[in-house]
Amino acid sequence: MRIADFALERYFARWEFAVEHVLGASDVEGWSMAELVALADDETRAMWEGLRLGYTESTGHPKLRAEIATLYDSIAADDVLVFAGAEEAVFCLFNTCVEAGDHVVVTWPGYQSLYEVARAAGAQVSLHALREEDGWSLDVDRLIRSFRPETRMVVVNAPHNPTGMLPTEADWRRLAAACAEARIRLVADEVYRFLEHDGATPLPAGADLDERDISIGVMSKSFALPGLRIGWLATRDRAVLDRCARLKDYTTICSSAPSEVLALIGLRARERVLARSREIVGANLAALDGFFERHADALAWVRPHGGSIGFPRLVPGGPAGASADRFAAELVEKTGVLVVPSSTFGFGDSHFRIGLGRADLPQAIEAVDGFLGA
Repeated sequence: MRIADFALERYFARWEFAVEHVLGASDVEGWSMAELVALADDETRAMWEGLRLGYTESTGHPKLRAEIATLYDSIAADDVLVFAGAEEAVFCLFNTCVEAGDHVVVTWPGYQSLYEVARAAGAQVSLHALREEDGWSLDVDRLIRSFRPETRMVVVNAPHNPTGMLPTEADWRRLAAACAEARIRLVADEVYRFLEHDGATPLPAGADLDERDISIGVMSKSFALPGLRIGWLATRDRAVLDRCARLKDYTTICSSAPSEVLALIGLRARERVLARSREIVGANLAALDGFFERHADALAWVRPHGGSIGFPRLVPGGPAGASADRFAAELVEKTGVLVVPSSTFGFGDSHFRIGLGRADLPQAIEAVDGFLGA
């Protein structure tokens, strides 16, 4: 298999664990083991205390799959396949469901594996560029016009990384209907679902819209448990899950037994887990509102509508300079604060990703205040 380097992951491999503040992170501050285990109910506490470290079911623990299914309206436990993170789910999905000659449309800028794995599998990929001048909104009409007879998938990440875009429900349903009419599979990357801002209601899950559509989920983002490495695919098209399960036999085979039980604990306590995530993100978003007001001469952004990320832009002629690569490099070298320049998304050199989910954001932006005021 020939595939391009994953620019974002290579960037993090260089910097993530070598800096004081990771201001460009996309996850929410992780739970401690003690805090998470304290949320267990009687059944999951007994599962945890009596856990034996053997192999697990390759499709995922039955109780975990059943709990994941409750996140959806039309999904049963057998409509869920568990993976070692969303990344493995993406890898297996595109390597089993697209091939040479197929066409795939993917929102962009975005998480590189959502389009690069499809390319490596031989598909032609069209990137549906979100536009800052349109508020990063999903242009459903333009997206539908990009359909071809050979289009097999439309892949939309919403809430969106890195812009925080969130379609309206009307636009979301209109896109799903157009995909269904054209017999195109809608793949909804929903790893930031349940982190909608300002009280917005989550969109209908992709897997609930049509029996062929697919939802990608993970414990890493909204649920703030990235260290578990637990993700999943949900779809009523069990043939897709069967193909992915057969490829998974050549990747991880099964997930970690402790991770599956801990994920089950988190999902059963999801009201508390998600409330904590929303509290952290909401407080940080308010702090960033003030930050961008203070530095309007240097930075501009479209305030995100969901998720734990945003995508500011350097103001031309402003004190932060014109190059996001240069800005990020100088910032991390002088302050120990890491942001993610837009070049890691292949999206020019004017934007950078900022994360809303880490507890140390106030300290990080205080350091950036000093940097920009210097």
